[in-house]
Amino acid sequence: MPRLAANLSLLFTEEAFLDRFALAAQAGFKAVEVRFPYDVPAAAIRERLDATGLQMVLFNLPAGDWDKSERGLACLPGREDEFRQGVTQALDLAELWGVKQLNCLLGIAPPTGHRSVRETLVANLSHAAEAASHRGITILVEPLNSHENPGYYLSRTRQAIEILDDVGLGNLKLLYDVYHQQLSEGDLARTLEKYLARIGHIQIACPPLRSQPGTGEVDIAWLLGHLDRLGYDGWVGCEYTPQGTTIESLGWAKAWLA
Repeated sequence: MPRLAANLSLLFTEEAFLDRFALAAQAGFKAVEVRFPYDVPAAAIRERLDATGLQMVLFNLPAGDWDKSERGLACLPGREDEFRQGVTQALDLAELWGVKQLNCLLGIAPPTGHRSVRETLVANLSHAAEAASHRGITILVEPLNSHENPGYYLSRTRQAIEILDDVGLGNLKLLYDVYHQQLSEGDLARTLEKYLARIGHIQIACPPLRSQPGTGEVDIAWLLGHLDRLGYDGWVGCEYTPQGTTIESLGWAKAWLA
């Protein structure tokens, strides 16, 4: 049965970041995920996890300067050292917090020629996955929709699978984000069925506003049932922007949090 994780970068934002852990636990979540936790004292996050009994299941590798529209470093020739430093930083934090999966955003592809970009990407992902394997951690690759992230290296599921195949390491998997893939390619149910064995983590939000299930064009409740029927028992990150308060937005989730 799919298990829900609260994305604390988008949920419970009515309160300060460190206070969101307790709110997630009170709402019935057993796990949380975070986009970029690097500006928060690591010991403070460990304390919140211990106090609430929550498991942190995912966060992103450093992704460059987000405010300047950088969306990852992995495909950028000339920034390999920065990427590898970020891998080490993230792996150290993952061990401290007990996180078993890290998401790698690939970046906006530079106009330097397909081959050098692809070679850089494969080499960087190989390094990340190999370093992570020694610590029992999986690296994830996430396609993003090109409407909101123009120039991002990867937008479709099949493209991601080809990259996983190029690297060829078992602890490199796909992060399947329902919101991004509905905008990029649709056909969610059959894609999940076809590639379920290659998927390490799923995230949900309802297009077109990236809001909670029941507010848009995708029947996410049905999709969660579909995942259940397929035998998926991994984590599903609730990475959406609530309409109303976070608690008001969780009515759809009661059956899955019980």
